Amino acid sequence: MGKNRNPQAAEMAHESMVRNLDAQARAIWPQESRLIAAYRLPARANALDLACGTGEISARLARMLPRARITGVDLIEPHLERARKRCRRFGRRVQFLNADAFKLPFRSGAFDFVINRHMLQAVPDAERVLREAARVLRPGGRIHLLVEDYGMMHFWPVRTDTDAFWRLGPMAYAHSTGTDLKVGRKALHWLSRLGMKKVRVDYVVVDTVRVPRKLFARIWTAWRDGYTDSIAAHSSMTRRQVRDGWNDMLAAIRNRHGYAVWQVPIISAIR
Repeated sequence: MGKNRNPQAAEMAHESMVRNLDAQARAIWPQESRLIAAYRLPARANALDLACGTGEISARLARMLPRARITGVDLIEPHLERARKRCRRFGRRVQFLNADAFKLPFRSGAFDFVINRHMLQAVPDAERVLREAARVLRPGGRIHLLVEDYGMMHFWPVRTDTDAFWRLGPMAYAHSTGTDLKVGRKALHWLSRLGMKKVRVDYVVVDTVRVPRKLFARIWTAWRDGYTDSIAAHSSMTRRQVRDGWNDMLAAIRNRHGYAVWQVPIISAIR
């Protein structure tokens, strides 16, 4: 039997993920969009939103690139239905397909731009997904990755050891599902091994200085609601310990004298 390519399918399909994708886009896009604008993509670019979810970023790309053609792919049909409704106003130049990131239904070199966000940490063999993304990218085309790394989060003041929370809870859960919550520090290496050019790393900083505390807290609340039971079932932590850990971080985010930061690597390269 082959390895499960989507071991977090239930968590990704949970209603909390819809809330999370909305909050993450609102928190991250103002900084991330400036990086994409600097790529100077072709006006009529053919773009692939790989693992597009509910189409939050597909819609933003369509507004940023008003003559581009955008194709979003994902495995979760209810998310795709939300994406189609969200982007209906853009007409036929924005479309959505149910497709597997490990075996994309596109010819080699089909796209000028491939964007992939919040996905590689949730699948096994993330490097294989990047090989497939590189295959469908034309020579000279650009890839843009938002790659999470759960060692790049810090909170104060807290009552508990939040570093230990990530190590004993979410990272243990990821290990048990064959996934990797440290892909953010590895993606540059993987793209370099694929022979990509001009590989670079930038950071979006989601913190209590740059992002409204209520918006920041919405991300953590959605993670708590969608992942607490799964983490408890796949780690040494009890459900109460997991929930207390989330709530401790949320208290730091909401504390007007507190500080919380999530550093989000953005890796880009040219084929």
